[in-house]
Amino acid sequence: MASRPYLISALGAALLLGACGDSKPIVPAAQTAPAPGRLTVQAQTVADLKPVPATLTTRDMAEARARISGVLVSLSVKEGDTVRQGQVIGRVKDDRLALQTGAFDAQVTAAAAEAARAQADLARTRDLFSHGVYAQARLDQVEAQTKAANANLAAARAQRGASAELGAQGAILAPAAGRVLVADVPIGSVVMPGQTVAKITAGPMVVRIELPEGQARALKVGDVVQLAAEDLRGVATRGTITQVYPSVTGGQVTADVSAAGLPQDLIGQRVRAQIKVGERQALVVPRTYVVTRFGIDYVRLVRTDNTVSETPIQTTAGPSANTVEVLSGLRAGDVLTPAGAAK
Repeated sequence: MASRPYLISALGAALLLGACGDSKPIVPAAQTAPAPGRLTVQAQTVADLKPVPATLTTRDMAEARARISGVLVSLSVKEGDTVRQGQVIGRVKDDRLALQTGAFDAQVTAAAAEAARAQADLARTRDLFSHGVYAQARLDQVEAQTKAANANLAAARAQRGASAELGAQGAILAPAAGRVLVADVPIGSVVMPGQTVAKITAGPMVVRIELPEGQARALKVGDVVQLAAEDLRGVATRGTITQVYPSVTGGQVTADVSAAGLPQDLIGQRVRAQIKVGERQALVVPRTYVVTRFGIDYVRLVRTDNTVSETPIQTTAGPSANTVEVLSGLRAGDVLTPAGAAK
C-alpha cells in the first residue's frame, strides 16, 4: 500500500506530458484595417509621355567667317571665351591688297593734277572769253574737259577707297555676343572667303528635341516637356515648347524647349526629355500608400472582411512628385490603407 502514492504521481506526470505534446501553436489574430485614410483605387486620365532625344544648345549658332582670302595672321580667342558682338577676334592679311591700294593712290595723285590743270585752263579761258578773245565754243570745250578731269579724280578716289576697304575686311568680327565653341584654325593657315574661323553661340539657351515625323502632330507651342533634373544640375524639371521647326530632316521633326536657369557651360550636352503624345487611363496612388522593402514596393490592401494584407506591386513615376503609377498588382476598385514609413 505504500507504493500507491508513487503510482499516482507517475500517472499524473504522464498525463501532463501527454497534454503538452498535443498542444497547438497560437495563431495571431488578423489585423483589422482602420477606417480613416482608406483610399479606393480608381483609373484616371494621365498624359502619355514619350522619351525623346534632346540636346542642350542655344537658339542660334553664329559663325565668324573670313571675308577675304589670305593668310590668318592672328586669332585672339579660344574655345570657351566670351565675346561681344562686333569684337575683332582675328585678322586675315593679303599683301596684294596693299600693292593695289598703293597703285590707286598714284592714280588719285595723277587725276588730281589733271583736274587742277583743267581748272586753271578753265579760269584763263573764261577771262579771255570775257575780253572777246575766245568764242563760246572754246569755252564750252574747256568746261567739258574740266568736268571730265573732275570725274576722273572722283573715280580714282572711289577705286582707292574700295581697295582700302577690301584690305580692312581682313578683320574677322564676332557676328553675335556669346561663347566661342570652336576656334580650331591655326595661325598661318591660308583661308578663303566665307571660310569659318570660329563658331559662337547666339541667342538664349534652349533644349532641342527631335521627334519622328509620324508623331509631329503632337508637338504644339506651349506644351510642357518633362526634363531630367539630374541632367541639368537640378535647375529645371519642366520646360515649354517655344518653336516647332516646319522642316523634316532624316524623318525627324525638331522643336525648341525653353526653361529657366539652363546651364551654359556644356553646349551639346544630352538631356533626357519626355513629351506628351496623347492621353491614357492609369492607376495613380499617393506615395504615402506605398512602402518599399528590399527594392520591392508594397501596398496595404483591405480585404472584404476588413482585414489587411500587404501586396507587392510594380510602380513607375506618377504625374506629380507625390504620386506613383501602379503598373501591376492592383485593379480599379481595390481599397488601400496608408502603408506607413518605408524601410
